[in-house]
Amino acid sequence: MQRQQGITRRGFTGTLLSGAVAAATGRSARAWADGRRPKIAFLGTVVFQHSHAQHFLDRFAMGQSWRGQWEAPRLEVAGVYLDQVRDDDLGKARIKKYGLASYPTIEEALTLGGEKLAVDGVVIIGEHGDYPKTAKGQTRYPRYEWFKKVVDVFEDSGRSVPVFNDKHLSTDWAECQEMVDDSRRLSFPFYAGSSLPVTWRLPSIDMPFDVPLSESVCVAYGGIDSYDFHALETAQCMSERRRGGEVGIRSVLTLSGEAMYEHLAARETTAKLFVSALCRSHNLPVDGGYPSAPVSLAWAREMLPSTTGSFIEHRDGFHTAIFLTGIQDFNYAGMRADTGEIVSCQMMLPMPGHGASTADFFNPLSRHVEEMVLTGETTYPIERTLLTSGMVIGGVDSIAAGNTRVETPQMEVRYQGPRKSMYWRT
Repeated sequence: MQRQQGITRRGFTGTLLSGAVAAATGRSARAWADGRRPKIAFLGTVVFQHSHAQHFLDRFAMGQSWRGQWEAPRLEVAGVYLDQVRDDDLGKARIKKYGLASYPTIEEALTLGGEKLAVDGVVIIGEHGDYPKTAKGQTRYPRYEWFKKVVDVFEDSGRSVPVFNDKHLSTDWAECQEMVDDSRRLSFPFYAGSSLPVTWRLPSIDMPFDVPLSESVCVAYGGIDSYDFHALETAQCMSERRRGGEVGIRSVLTLSGEAMYEHLAARETTAKLFVSALCRSHNLPVDGGYPSAPVSLAWAREMLPSTTGSFIEHRDGFHTAIFLTGIQDFNYAGMRADTGEIVSCQMMLPMPGHGASTADFFNPLSRHVEEMVLTGETTYPIERTLLTSGMVIGGVDSIAAGNTRVETPQMEVRYQGPRKSMYWRT
C-alpha cells in the first residue's frame, strides 16, 4: 500500500511534487497566520436542500457552530463547479448569496480560469444527482472521473494540494486502488469518507487502542451501495484499533430476510452483538410507546423481517457484520476477545426530519477537511476508506452472485488506525 511510482505521465517526479506539497502547505499556513484564508476548489454534483453539496458548501462559505459558538470559515471557496441542476436547485442561489466564482469545467475551477493550479485544496462532493447505474445496480457517481481530472491538473501544474472525497471512492476496486496510488505517487494528503467516524457518540466512548477484539457489528438502516458505507465506517473506525491493526478482508457474504436470520442464529457472538447494538437504538419498532416484547434475536426476526446483513471475514480471522434495517440510526457493538466484554454506543446521525433540522453531524467532518488543508495532514489513513469502499463492492458482488460468499484476495489492505480518535466530544 505504501509503494511509490517514480514518475508521472507528464514527467514530474514524486520528489518534486512532494516538495511542492510542502510549499503549498506552508503557503496555506502563512496565509492563515496573515489573516488570509487558503483557497479551495469546490466540485459538487448537485445542490438542493439537505444534499451533501448543500451541507458542505454552506459550511465552507458561511461557517458553522462549533463548541458553543459560531465559527467563521477558515477556508475561502475560490472556485465552484456544479455538474447538474434540478427543479429544486439551490446551487445558483448559493453562489449568488456567497459571491462565489462559478466555472464551467473542473479544470477551470482548479486553475480559477488560468493555466495552472491556483488553489490550496480540492473538495469533491460526488453524492446525489442523476447518474447511470452499473449492471449490478451501483450508482456511478463521478468521484473517480473527477479525481482523475484533478490529478491531471496537478500533473500539468507540477504541484499538488490536499484533496477531500466525500463518502466511498468508486464502484470498482481497481479504480479505488488507483485513486489511493495516485495520492501516494504525487504525495498529496487524501482524505475521504463520511460523518460517522467523527460525529457524536452516545455514550461518548471509544474502543481502547491495541485491544484484543474478536468482532464488530453495526445495526443501521439504508440500502446496499448507499448507507451500507456509513454502517461499515461505523464499525471500521472501532475495528481498526484492534491489536495488530487492520490486515484486509478475505470474503463477504450478503443475505436478506429469513436466510439472513438463519445464518445469524448460527453465529453466537454476532447474534449477541446484534442485540446489543439494537439496544442502543432510539428508533426501535414500538407498541404503544414501548417494544412489544424484550429485545432479542427472536423479537428482531419478527419486527425487522426484511433486514439485510453483510458478513465480512478479515484476513486475521476478525469478523465484521452490518445489518440494514428500518431503525433510522447507527449503533455499534464490539466484543473484546480477552474478557468477553461488549463495548457499544450509538454514533449520532440525526437526519433532518428525525429530531434535527440542520444535519449538524456534517460540522466535525467539514472541520477535519479544513484541518487537512491548513496543516497538510489527514486525521486518519486513506486506507480506511479504501477498505470500506471495497467492503461495499464486496456486498454488491455477493448479491450479484446469488447471495453467496465472495472471496476478496485483492483487498489485502494493511494499516494502523490513529491512536487518537477524531469523534466529536464537545
